[in-house]
Amino acid sequence: MADIAGAIISALSCICGTPTSNCIDQYRNFNDDVDELRGDLDTLTNRKQDIESRIEVAKARRGQMVRREVQDWLKQVQDINVDVQAFLDKVQGIKWYQRACLDKLVCRKIDVVRKMLEKGSFPDEGLVIERAPARGNRIPTGDLVGEIFTKEEIWGYLMGDEVGMIGVCGIGGVGKTTIMKNLHNDLQRETTFQKVIWVTVSHPLNVFELQKKIAGAMGERLLDDDEDDDGVMMRAGALMDIMGRVKFVLILDDVWEKFSLKEVGIPYPTVQNGCKVVVTSRSIEVCNYLSCKIVKVQPLSQEDSLKLFLDTVGDGVLEVPRLEEILKLIVEECAGLPLAIVVIAGSMRGVDDVNVWENALIELQDRVRSVKDSNDEIFKRLRFSFDRLDRLEVRNCFLYCSFFREDYVFSRRELIECWIDEGLIDGSPSRDAAYKRGHAIIDRLEKNFLLEKDYRLVEFSERTIDIPGAKMHDVVRDMAIISIGPEFGYMIKAGMNLIELPDEHGWVKDPKKLSLMANNILKVPLSLSPKCSTLSTLILSSNSNLSEIPESFFGEMLALKVLDLSSTAIETLPNSISKLKNLSTLRLQFCNKLKYLPSLSNLRGLKKLDLHRAGIEVVPQGMGMLISLEYLDLLFCPNLKEIPTGILLNLSSLQYLAVCCLRETTIVRNFEEVARLKKLETLECNFDDIQDFNYFVNKFKDFQRATAYSLLVGSAEEMLRKSKHELVICDCEIGEECIVLPDKLEDLWIIGRKNMGSSLSKIALLEKANELRTCNIDDCEEIECVVELDSSSSSSSLRCPVFDKLEELCLYRLPRLCELVRVQGEATPSHVFSNLKELHVRGCSGIRKLLPLELLQALQNLEAIEVNSCDQMEEIIASLDSDASSSDKFTFTFPKLRELVLRNLPQLKSICSAKGVMVCNSIEKIEMNRCPKLKRVPVQLPQLDNGQPSPPPHLREIQIHVKSEEWWESVEWDHPSAKNLLQPFMRYIRYQWD
Repeated sequence: MADIAGAIISALSCICGTPTSNCIDQYRNFNDDVDELRGDLDTLTNRKQDIESRIEVAKARRGQMVRREVQDWLKQVQDINVDVQAFLDKVQGIKWYQRACLDKLVCRKIDVVRKMLEKGSFPDEGLVIERAPARGNRIPTGDLVGEIFTKEEIWGYLMGDEVGMIGVCGIGGVGKTTIMKNLHNDLQRETTFQKVIWVTVSHPLNVFELQKKIAGAMGERLLDDDEDDDGVMMRAGALMDIMGRVKFVLILDDVWEKFSLKEVGIPYPTVQNGCKVVVTSRSIEVCNYLSCKIVKVQPLSQEDSLKLFLDTVGDGVLEVPRLEEILKLIVEECAGLPLAIVVIAGSMRGVDDVNVWENALIELQDRVRSVKDSNDEIFKRLRFSFDRLDRLEVRNCFLYCSFFREDYVFSRRELIECWIDEGLIDGSPSRDAAYKRGHAIIDRLEKNFLLEKDYRLVEFSERTIDIPGAKMHDVVRDMAIISIGPEFGYMIKAGMNLIELPDEHGWVKDPKKLSLMANNILKVPLSLSPKCSTLSTLILSSNSNLSEIPESFFGEMLALKVLDLSSTAIETLPNSISKLKNLSTLRLQFCNKLKYLPSLSNLRGLKKLDLHRAGIEVVPQGMGMLISLEYLDLLFCPNLKEIPTGILLNLSSLQYLAVCCLRETTIVRNFEEVARLKKLETLECNFDDIQDFNYFVNKFKDFQRATAYSLLVGSAEEMLRKSKHELVICDCEIGEECIVLPDKLEDLWIIGRKNMGSSLSKIALLEKANELRTCNIDDCEEIECVVELDSSSSSSSLRCPVFDKLEELCLYRLPRLCELVRVQGEATPSHVFSNLKELHVRGCSGIRKLLPLELLQALQNLEAIEVNSCDQMEEIIASLDSDASSSDKFTFTFPKLRELVLRNLPQLKSICSAKGVMVCNSIEKIEMNRCPKLKRVPVQLPQLDNGQPSPPPHLREIQIHVKSEEWWESVEWDHPSAKNLLQPFMRYIRYQWD
């Protein structure tokens, strides 16, 4: 047929002339052009995949983030791919006489594809931009008391050539880790070593995890090979190669078992490579096995013990008559163990009744007399502090913390949720009240040093944010586990590297709570059906390869109330789950392979169902029958399309509802059902667009009775949960359209929007945000200033008082931003930002001067200034033209400023004018990295009584890049002796990708 058509067309060409001839040429070219389009599309797809692979390498190995233009290109390529592929499918069977008409369209698409290929010629350095060094390079720790000589001995070995392997030994709680944390921080200021690596090893030793931790600390990522011998060996070779490139100090904290450096992939320290390995351990045998030079950490002297005790409990206790002698006797019973001293002192803080102190001494002496071995020596003293917890509720909450694996950092929210699930928080009338009580309990445990403050790092919008958390000291955890007597019926096997469940003989008699989290359990034997008629809690979370549970397993667990299978590879739950009529909590977070749940209709007592990021495609059958359900989390389930209409109406007991999705389309089909949940206290959900959001906020005012909310307009991959009232507007049109803000809004994020106008103060949505404390603006192209003041009209600040109350302002990737405050006429920004505590400016390529002089008087509460990757930034405090001719000095006072961070500012010439000085006596940290044109640091040093300068009283560190030492020598300070005075605070840092 095609041959006949070709012959006919050739004949027509001869008869009809040029127009027909052109049409015929297009017909003949059609197939060739389609093949060309298909080939170009394949080339573009390969280019996209290649760039994505290069990005993954850059992000993994150098800690960098993708440039916005690259992100946009990748998205455009994806859209073009879908469009062109659909077009090619459509023309596959097209009639021969239609081809000439479509050839022009084929050529246009070829042109589009080739232009994208041209735009996609990114060099490696053009794909990513530098991310700030990960916070936590400096490890939080307390000051040393009486351990200076031990520290100096270890320091000598680190700086010398004779010793490569150092073993720091001593009983638990004697201060090994604290000494090494202080040394780790001191090493950060030195240039002797290229890498200083801290890894907590913990018990039992897992070579696979140890390799992963060391590589991560080096800024590298090893291949996720199997954990068998071959996989470990391959990873060891890769790690050996990585570590062999640099001169390092590796600190391995809390080592319990013998191991081989070679097996892990750690190069042996020699004089030639100059590397050092430090091991802290309670076992001198472990240190001898590793051929370490042994350094024994001795208990504190009585004098140093008393000083540490008073530092913790407060010197005021010495003002109480008769108390000094009792206090000294209590200190003596602490046996010089720093951990025991601070824990016991913490439990007595605020007590001034002599009778209470005398009774405490008797109790402590009784415990110490029963000591049997060195472990008991510390445990009995710590148990004294535990026994002083006056409420059973607080004790039980503390003991529950031992259910987590050793050295686990839990967020406050995570821990409080577990306490609520277990019913450990006494009779709270609401979830909000339970949370307040939970925070109070954590505060109490931290003040008594039974928990340590820590932070959980969360990635959000390509930034790392600290979420407050806590952890248990490993010795305190050991004490807690020992304190759990047989009458509790607890069985704790968390983080023990188990590859299979204990058989029935390995279970405690009549277990009530069982924690097997964070192991390597692969499967539950088909024949296993433990006789656990009293078991109320079963935790199998973080067994990442556990994929199947047999029907028989839950057969005799009918008393089960809490079941946690989070972060497992489970695909289906057995139908026997439906028989657990006493079940009140079912946690299935991060079960991304989970596809099937049996009917839940019989679980009428279920109060909590957590399916956060689970793989389910439809809501569980029978969910609408859960009349007792108080907590439902369906956040970011990638395969879930919708919650059928009518289900939420039946869940009248809901207090917490989280229903955000990864797509732009919400899974809630009728928000009226949400608004009718009268007991709802916390709402987390997303809306397709501004119109839907406004409709909900306007029509359902009652929802604002909720004590907490996280609302997302548009699409994102996580909710931050940093504050109780949070709104994220992501990739949505704003323009002149008014957004109706919910009441009590504290934290606002606007990400990736155009058409916002030139000034934030002109955006209508901010006019009524009277309780806003944090404002984050990211990737909004048109923003030129934050506040615009004009004396000829009413002040924008007066119309928009949010800026007077704002405490944190974050401005990221705003290419047109040129000033914070734009002043027209005689207007003065006297109150703008008067409550601002933190100012973060990153990736704003157009701004040259950060703070106008008129604004400084309002910034008296400012605690942190961070300016990063602003290519045109020339001055931090703008100077006036008259400054150059004046001989007078200008003084700028920032009484509360703690951190000044200036990073990646190639054009920065000055912090303030040549005649200006900054008075900031609260300063704790100064960082100046990659600011090659900066020649002067105008920080004025405080003076002693004799007139001589001294370092700022709270200064902890001054950071500069290791490659900037020559630059540092050329920098001028306000006083000629300042550089020598500040040298002890210097810390030379490297980026992960250096």
